Amino acid sequence: MAENTDILSVKQRFGIIGNSEALNRALGVALRVAPTDLSVLVTGESGVGKEFFPQIIHAYSARKHAKYIAVNCGAIPEGTIDSELFGHEKGSFTGATESRKGYFEEADGGTIFLDEVGELPLSTQVRLLRVLQSGEFLRVGSARAQKTNVRVVAATNNDLLKSIETGRFREDLYYRLNTVPIAVPALRERPEDIPLLFRKFAADIAVQYHMPAVTLDEGARQLLQNYYWRGNIRQLKNVAEQISALERNRTVTADILAGYLSPNQSSAHTMTVSGAAAGGDFSTERELLYKILFDMRSDINDLKRMLGEMMHGTTHTPAQPTQPEVIGLLPSSVVARPAEEDYAESEEVVDEPRRELSKSDMQREQIVRALKNNNGRRRDAARELFMSERTLYRRIKELGITDENI
Repeated sequence: MAENTDILSVKQRFGIIGNSEALNRALGVALRVAPTDLSVLVTGESGVGKEFFPQIIHAYSARKHAKYIAVNCGAIPEGTIDSELFGHEKGSFTGATESRKGYFEEADGGTIFLDEVGELPLSTQVRLLRVLQSGEFLRVGSARAQKTNVRVVAATNNDLLKSIETGRFREDLYYRLNTVPIAVPALRERPEDIPLLFRKFAADIAVQYHMPAVTLDEGARQLLQNYYWRGNIRQLKNVAEQISALERNRTVTADILAGYLSPNQSSAHTMTVSGAAAGGDFSTERELLYKILFDMRSDINDLKRMLGEMMHGTTHTPAQPTQPEVIGLLPSSVVARPAEEDYAESEEVVDEPRRELSKSDMQREQIVRALKNNNGRRRDAARELFMSERTLYRRIKELGITDENI
């Protein structure tokens, strides 16, 4: 009973809406672990509200009067992330005109929240592991170890166990961070909370712009609860704001609501996941499209090769019949041409060598194309590729892409 009262006060303090069992369980874990100094790993899809949990842990801990620093690891370029987290000494690199404290030094005695921790490069993961084990770190360009007393709470929307299998995340660091796991449920896993959240967002925008709040009829409420919500709470808020701003009818029916929802979102998600599981060599719809295009080009090259072989064959031995399987692929006008014309045209056929493109080749072409489209601006290219800027830097380095390629 006391724990339920604490959870209710947390919801009121941080503006958390919902009564689902999965949400209450996650909040209960956060409250119980807050008084300790154990590391916490918050997992969940993008847009579920993971950022609230480190704030709750800090607010109900003995460190609540010290600093709380939130760091988005995916937004910091790989070349500067060590300096940002651990600081640097004067002259340690070009542009380091003075010494600077890092986030771990600034947060001494408090709590640091590492969002998108799965995007950290391996070299930074080694430094972070040392901080978690001994509380020691080195500034960039320094040989003197410094101590810090900081509580680490991390969050990710990636499957870190898969990242461990692929060598992108250290297993020992995973177990250090995952001392206490908190799983934040996706919006579709708490359907009873969806109408409450929609009503809250609609009321907020009504107050902000001095307009009547929209309401849902029963059909719209059912549609809202049965929708997939890939973007979770962030997507629901966008839909509520769009309807509030654009609809004159303040009672939303299922037909009106359907116009603001993507009808194929759930099926598109299923297609992507099942395709990746079956093929094993692509993980996004973009890569699937590239694979189809490259397979089509390969088939065209095969057809041109067979055409060339047939034409050469009819020139040297005109009495021989064309292979039946090749004739089936060719128009009748080509088969009926005289041998001299066939030979003349066969010299113009370019027989391109067949080349199977790997996943790395496809990723390389995607990145180069995006960089060209954005005149080499990596931030814009990263946005087009739906990845963080730091991830793009790492991929460019791994694939050996240089300015000459762009």
